[in-house]
Amino acid sequence: MGCAFHMRILIAPDSFKESLSSKQAAMAIEQGFKQVFPQAEYRLLPMADGGEGTTESILAATEGQRVAVKVQGPLGTPVETFFGLVKNGSTAIIEVAAASGLDLVPMAKRNPMHTSSYGTGEIILAALNMGVKHFVLGLGGSATNDGGIGLLGALGAKFRKASGEEISLNGLGLTDLASIDLQNFDPRLADAHFDVACDVDNPLCGPDGAAAVFGPQKGATPEMVKMLDQGLERLANIAQASFNYKMNMPGCGAAGGIGGAVYAFLKGQLRAGIEIVAEVVGLEAEVQKADLVITGEGRIDGQTLHGKTPVGVAKIAKKYAKPVIAIGGTLTDDAAKVCSAGIDAIASSLRRPCTLAEALKDGGKNLTMASADIARMLLVGSKFSFNI
Repeated sequence: MGCAFHMRILIAPDSFKESLSSKQAAMAIEQGFKQVFPQAEYRLLPMADGGEGTTESILAATEGQRVAVKVQGPLGTPVETFFGLVKNGSTAIIEVAAASGLDLVPMAKRNPMHTSSYGTGEIILAALNMGVKHFVLGLGGSATNDGGIGLLGALGAKFRKASGEEISLNGLGLTDLASIDLQNFDPRLADAHFDVACDVDNPLCGPDGAAAVFGPQKGATPEMVKMLDQGLERLANIAQASFNYKMNMPGCGAAGGIGGAVYAFLKGQLRAGIEIVAEVVGLEAEVQKADLVITGEGRIDGQTLHGKTPVGVAKIAKKYAKPVIAIGGTLTDDAAKVCSAGIDAIASSLRRPCTLAEALKDGGKNLTMASADIARMLLVGSKFSFNI
């Protein structure tokens, strides 16, 4: 690892949900390490895997621009939200949750028959008006199950009943869908490129589809799930028959079918969110310059292996034989599985038994103290020569 005075430490964590943003987590880790290695060189690179907080993480890592917009929320009421601009305004970072998220719908009104992704389409439209041609779309946290027709409708697509009347751009509207008209589809989309941060591989419809798997989380009853699934199947069949668009591929069920809409109608690439974020923030170049890589997230468990930030960071670090330490707010019994994926050591930031509320409240302080402890152990280890 080299002398502490010349050590380069890359700190690239995800957020610790409900406690710390990825930027706050990176700063807390740096504060702890500086207690032991004050003269080391630190590079903070807040990360995300495509869910909520992705835009903020990328903006923090790239010094991008935050753009405020007013759009239609999932229930049709206006919401004040934002998207990010990076790479001199050529790339827009958009989260579905920012305009069409479950957090924007009161618990008593959660019903995916009535929620729409229209506002997300309005954000895309706002970015197009600013000359953007490359879009990074994060799909986590949606309140919708409309197959993306709301998003596409905002961009000029028309979805009609057999009578020719336009359907409502929500889950319920899909039950009346008979035809799709792209005559007024925004022509600028032909030159746009969409990278879609998708952390699930569910198809659009069927027993593993958007309605069956995610509908209940958004307020769907069993009867609603059946109707929504039939509507999504109708949408996929019409898209196939009319345009030869395939919408029922793996990943197309993400965000209530928005994944399928962007894949089919906008020619989007469905990719692991951590891969997209790593490219945008230049993670690989930073890893190459580092002597030690530190990552983390709120909970490290067996699921961390499936596209989560710590393993994504470690995958790149291992290409260059860089040691990786991952810190979790908590560690489950199967957390050690991540050590088979390039993470060399794991640690928890919790220091004593406490309630969840206490853990969230003290997240920053605990993470700083845990990081200082890890740094001290590294210092002790540097004094020994092991023949292993």
